[in-house]
Amino acid sequence: MNIEDFQSIKKLLSKPKKIVIVTHRNPDGDAYGSSLALYLYLLKFDHEVTVISPNDCPDFLKWMPSEKEIVIFENETKKASDLLKAAEIVFTLDFNALHRVGERMLKTLEKIDPLYIMIDHHQQPDDYAKFSYVDPKVSSCCQMIYQFVEKIEHLSYLDTDIATCLYTGIMTDTGSFRFPATTCETHNIVANLLEAGANNSEIYNKIHNVSTYNRLQLLGKALQNMKVVEKYRTAYITLSQSELNMFKFKKGDTEGFVNYALSLEDVIFAAIFIEDRKQGIIKISFRSVGDFSVNEFSRKHFNGGGHTNAAGGRSEVSLDKTEKNFIDLLPLYQNELQK
Repeated sequence: MNIEDFQSIKKLLSKPKKIVIVTHRNPDGDAYGSSLALYLYLLKFDHEVTVISPNDCPDFLKWMPSEKEIVIFENETKKASDLLKAAEIVFTLDFNALHRVGERMLKTLEKIDPLYIMIDHHQQPDDYAKFSYVDPKVSSCCQMIYQFVEKIEHLSYLDTDIATCLYTGIMTDTGSFRFPATTCETHNIVANLLEAGANNSEIYNKIHNVSTYNRLQLLGKALQNMKVVEKYRTAYITLSQSELNMFKFKKGDTEGFVNYALSLEDVIFAAIFIEDRKQGIIKISFRSVGDFSVNEFSRKHFNGGGHTNAAGGRSEVSLDKTEKNFIDLLPLYQNELQK
């Protein structure tokens, strides 16, 4: 977006509007962090604002400021649909294709015609928004929300709750500041968030240092199931629905599991395949190091996408068949994986 676009948005927001903020299905720290930060910022200007999430977040995000104000579409479908139909402006955050909200919510979005504003950091955005602030090089959507507020000259409105939400999303999407997209600019922004009141150690502990016995047992099972394909410098994990049930799986319990596969010596490509019988799919997360693009791999073969080194996808065949399909694809990428 150019300077004129930011000024147009600033003017658009200068008078109270009915605004809905939407994030993607299966929200993570960056999705909720960016949505809640923008929500709290817009409230300062007397806008009528609601955050709508397609489904609920994991328990480890339930502490976030104003999280209880989020409307969950699958739980309150009529209320959420009515809010969307009445909205003058809809912000879509941390995703760039409307199908990422899931089939049920997509049907509602396809029936409305608000002014869309997209703020996102994923590759290859769809063309549905009037204003699109997109930069795949940026670490997180939360960093982009900070930069968005900065560009419309409103950083003075940053408070402790907004800073807490933004810090949460930046921390989680950068892997606690260790992923390549973490730049000097990221650290400068984080310094400002700490000055504004974000408590870094408290946020980290709430996200990472709270676990359950069942989750740790599930992690043990995931590590038992891990397989390495040495020839292609690849490791992957499978978890069946019965294994999830065995350890009383809750949303968010498998967060970060794929990184254990990527941490193996000489592995540059990792995946986790998780059976979801309720949806009739296999949920997939891909990770890589270096130049191997899991975004392109997932888009081409597993109905997904994301970033160069982190992407998601899905398969609509069985877990065994999905695993076989994945293994059969590896020889096609032999040159890239053996660099």
